[in-house]
Amino acid sequence: MLIDSHCHLEYKGLVEDQLGVLSRAREAGVGAFLNISTKQSEWEQVVGTANRETDVFASVGIHPHEADGHEDLGQGVLYAATENPRVIAIGETGLDYFYEHSDRAVQAKLFRMHIQVARETGLPVIIHTRDAEDDTYQILSEEMEKGAFPALIHCFTASAEFGRKVLDLGLTISISGIVTFKNAKDLQAAAKDIPSDRLLVETDSPFLAPVPHRGRPCEPAFVADTARFMAQLRGVEPELLAEQTTQNFTTLFTKAAL
Repeated sequence: MLIDSHCHLEYKGLVEDQLGVLSRAREAGVGAFLNISTKQSEWEQVVGTANRETDVFASVGIHPHEADGHEDLGQGVLYAATENPRVIAIGETGLDYFYEHSDRAVQAKLFRMHIQVARETGLPVIIHTRDAEDDTYQILSEEMEKGAFPALIHCFTASAEFGRKVLDLGLTISISGIVTFKNAKDLQAAAKDIPSDRLLVETDSPFLAPVPHRGRPCEPAFVADTARFMAQLRGVEPELLAEQTTQNFTTLFTKAAL
């Protein structure tokens, strides 16, 4: 069994045929899905899908792109949303300096607030970071000094050095279909060295379809293609990688009942 540890089932490209998308993924061997939210207005729909589908779980959080629109979101609001039994994670949150859709200070403020809720609830915080390695690491290391919390770098595309540093902090790393791209040699080298007990796979669908599906909306079923590529890259049997990443998912997301 494989798990798509990060997908956006409510986004255009998937939501129009959500039942078909889930069916195709199950046929491909995907046994569970983590449906990710990026802004408060999505929470109800994301959790609703998790309530309806027994193998779908939900996250609640604010993406850094949406930070300016949620500057006044109170910690209590986020904390209350995590009490739903289908919510197993917080996020995605983090820093994105590539697009600069939100003020950097507001991104950092909300990032730290998500971490505080993760610390209080024990739910993993799902982290998006792009062109912001130094500040992301600084916030993570400072917050870890205040008290440990579970966390995941999703759709890892950062440097190998950043990867080593966050692994040293105790984080898990998730790899998306980007690793299959021909120009992803640096990522492939970094992904090869991630400890087997700290590795997850994801699609980030409907984005970033892996080879051989480039040019199409990505679906959770395609996590099988990324997993096969990763198994070959790391020199292990696909069944072993599926077993290990599923075990890692349940170890990190302790609220998930599989």
